[in-house]
Amino acid sequence: MIKEVAHIGLTVSDMDQSIEFYQKVLGLDFKGEILMEGPETDRLFGAENTKARVAYLNGSDELIAPPVELIQFLNCDYLPAKNDLRRLSISELCFRVEDIDAVYERLLEHGVECLSEPQNFDFTKDGFGKSKAIYFKDPDGIILELMEYLD
Repeated sequence: MIKEVAHIGLTVSDMDQSIEFYQKVLGLDFKGEILMEGPETDRLFGAENTKARVAYLNGSDELIAPPVELIQFLNCDYLPAKNDLRRLSISELCFRVEDIDAVYERLLEHGVECLSEPQNFDFTKDGFGKSKAIYFKDPDGIILELMEYLD
């Protein structure tokens, strides 16, 4: 039934600020932007007179890396969300990196809020191997994760 993950969508409050963060801080490539409006858009989002800026960024052309879709609704007030890894929702968007310690230092240099420093995990007895991970927040407080697979 499902063939692939087409994209990962995130609602943001300031498109320009979010594009800068995902592009300049995380290193994703900006692929383009569209404006969604009209009756189909209203029906899709279940609202009237919807106008949404939608941008796509991607760090890879590989199938395993679907684009990140940023959505900014232009004519509505945002409902604040309490981002918490223990709430029922999508908990985070995870990016795999080669050198998590270097990326962590880059996040700190850009004033990014990190929930901890990188942590080591060993799940080899469970068949998942060793890794290093960290959670951090984007400009809207959306929780993101970095993971490095270790040998």
